This record gives sequence, C-alpha cells and structure tokens, in this order.
Amino acid sequence: MLEPLNEGLLSRISDVLLCGWTCQHCCQRCYESSCCQSSEDEVEILGPFPAQTPPWLMASRSNDKDGDSVHTASDVPLTPRTNSPDGRRSSSDTSKSTYSLTRRISSLDSRRPSSPLIDIKPVEFGILSAKKEPIQPSVLRRTYTPDDYFRKFEPRLYSLDSNLDDVDSLTDEEIMSKYQLGMLHFSTQYDLLHNHLTVRVIEARDLPPPISHDGSRQDMAHSNPYVKICLLPDQKNSKQTGVKRKTQKPVFEERYTFEIPFLEAQRRTLLLTVVDFDKFSRHCVIGKVAVPLCEVDLVKGGHWWKALIPSSQNEVELGELLLSLNYLPSAGRLNVDIIRAKQLLQTDVSQGSDPFVKIQLVHGLKLVKTKKTSFLRGTIDPFYNESFSFKVPQEELENASLVFTVFGHNMKSSNDFIGRIVIGQYSSGPSESNHWRRMLNTHRTAVEQWHSLRSRAECDRVSPASLEVT
Repeated sequence: MLEPLNEGLLSRISDVLLCGWTCQHCCQRCYESSCCQSSEDEVEILGPFPAQTPPWLMASRSNDKDGDSVHTASDVPLTPRTNSPDGRRSSSDTSKSTYSLTRRISSLDSRRPSSPLIDIKPVEFGILSAKKEPIQPSVLRRTYTPDDYFRKFEPRLYSLDSNLDDVDSLTDEEIMSKYQLGMLHFSTQYDLLHNHLTVRVIEARDLPPPISHDGSRQDMAHSNPYVKICLLPDQKNSKQTGVKRKTQKPVFEERYTFEIPFLEAQRRTLLLTVVDFDKFSRHCVIGKVAVPLCEVDLVKGGHWWKALIPSSQNEVELGELLLSLNYLPSAGRLNVDIIRAKQLLQTDVSQGSDPFVKIQLVHGLKLVKTKKTSFLRGTIDPFYNESFSFKVPQEELENASLVFTVFGHNMKSSNDFIGRIVIGQYSSGPSESNHWRRMLNTHRTAVEQWHSLRSRAECDRVSPASLEVT
C-alpha cells in the first residue's frame, strides 16, 4: 500500500511546475513564494520587473483568499488530524490532500491572464553585435602625485648659476684653482642681548685684473674693489664697504650690523659680493661668496676664508628712490616729494657720493621745467624730504611726464650720472606706470612708491621723454 503523499510536498511540486517566477529566499522558481512562506498574505517578486505587483495578480489573490475561506467554512470543515496506531495517515487525510491539490491547480488556472506569459530575460547592457565579445577592464595607468611630479625636475638646470652646479662638492682650493677669482676673509657674530647680527669684512687677496666691457677703462692693471653685504632673500637692505684704490689685496676691516631676530637669522643666507669700481664705466662684479647661516654657529661666531665664485649678476644695481606724487585738480598743481634714496651707486672712490636729484617736467616731447634737490656729501643713502610743485592743467595731465635723474655732485668736472626713471605718459617701466595710474585715481592724496633706478641707455630706449632731457 502506497504511503499518502505529504501535503506540503505536493504543494511545492505544483508551485514549481506552474509558476515562472523566482523566489527570493531559496532561489527556486515559484509563483507565490509559497515554498518558503507559511502564508499567502505576502508576495515578493524579484527580477527585472516593476516593484509593484501586477493588477491582475492582486485581483486574483483577493479572489483566491475569498474562495479559500468559503471552502474552509463549508466544504472542508476543519477536523483534528488523527493518525493510525502504526504512525501512517488515514484514508481521510489522503482524500483531503488530494482535494487540496485539485483546488489549488484549478485556482491557479483561473487566475492566469488570457494573454500568454512572456519569459523576459535579464537585460544586458552593451554594444549590440553579431558576436558577443567579453569586455575587458581597461588597465589603470599610474597617477602621479605632486611629489612625484616635481621629483622629475632637476633644480640645477633651472638655476641662474647653472654652470656652478658642482661648486658645493668642491673644496676652496679646487674652486680657487678652477675660477681664480681670489679669496675673501670675513667673520660673523650674533648678539643675543641686543638681537643683531654683526658681519665683519676683513680683507681679500689674489683678486683678478679688471675687465673693461666698453674699452673706456684707463687702468687695466689694478682694481678698485669694494664689498656689498646682504642677507638673502632680502637684497634691498644691503650694506657696502668703502672702495680700496688700485689694489688686488684690499684690507677693509669694516663691521656692519643687521637688526634681525635669531630664528630669522638662521633662515637667511649671507651674500658677500666683491665689486670693481670704475668711475668712467659700469661697475663690474668680480665674484661672490654665499654662506647659509643655518650651517654656522652664530652665537659662538667664527672667521672664514672663502674662495670667490662667478656671479650671474655682472652689473651692479644703481640704487632705489622713494617718491611721493599728488595732484590737485582745482588748483592744477602737480606736487612731487623727493623723500630719500638708498644703496646708490658709488661715484667717488674716497668718500662715496654727493648725490642729488634733478626733476624735469616734459609735456609731450617738450621740456617745460627743471628743478633739483640739494646734494648731500659722502653718502649713498641720502635723506632729502624736499617738495616741488609744477603747474599742470588737468587737460594737459595725460600728456605730462616727469624725469627723475640722480647725479653725483662733482666740483672739478661734470656731474656723475647714477640712475634715472621716467613717470607719466612715457613711463620707463611697469612700476613707474603703476605709480602714475595710482596718482590719477586718487586725487588730493599723496601716493608713495619705491623705484629702482635704471641706466640712461635703458630709459632712452623705452621712453621718448628721456631723450629730451640731459
């Protein structure tokens, strides 16, 4: 005698045979997910279908529940299940199971839509082609971080002294034999009590013969050396020794003080530049010595003999001039204040310079007015604080130019030219143009600005107003 079929097993077989859906829990194809759920109240559909349950399925589910309740109440009354003494189901249980299977099959057939079901396969995104080709992931290229990027650069190729890239690896004797520019003796000492650094320039030896760039130098056997001292990166606040006449072994014995905090001094680099003075030509740089102060015991101090190395700066700066401009439209007056100058080119071997400033007003290409300051004896850092006023109508202001020329006073011959700038319509550079534009935009307000002096040839080349003055 065959054993009665289990009701749960028959129910699962019927679901698997008749449905086209996939169960979320057991990954079997099941119509109502009844394979894993004990009740038919909740149905969860997976696959490439809308999240909401189709209307026809919702309607069939409600009808099915109503039918089940009717049959349960009338046709198939619930009776307690009784087993035979040998543990097998009775014939009444078998008939109930058969009836349940028949009822479920008929209800499933009735709830199916009239239109045939379409088996929709999962959508594959890709390029349509006759032959499917597997898409291989692209190989990821290495991304360079900023550190990797800048590590490719070689700073020595971009330095101003690219031909001196091996100087740091040479000794003073090797540098001396290679360049033959001489040696410089100096010392440093930091005063913690007063917070200043003292630099002592002692002497130099074995300096090379002078070089004439334009053939105007008279004495080609002896140099007139002096030393300029600054703490990089600040080159504006520099110091300068006196000029030693006609010697290749100058003795300076001069001290200079820099007011600077100790921690800041350790971040600076001491730059000593040896320059050859020439009254009738431009000054020529002989060589330089650069000492990072972080490598020096500043408190203890010390003396050094250092070999000079070539400098990329062959010409010496001419100095700087501090000016103030102010225009009064109602009065038609252009006011000029000559405040001070610093680090002017030395024009006298024995006593520095006797500098003064000449101010010339040029309207268009015509010289209109000339004025000048008093001269100060024996200094390259003069303080003037002198004011001058020029009558310039407002309609003529845009065609006006001011030419500032610094001379060294000379009693015996003509004055020595030091440097020049032009401000106004024919400005000699961007800095001068910016100062003039700021003055025009702020009437009745004084505008101050430092200007680096330029050579006569440079001003004549870029400013027609410079050609109209002497």
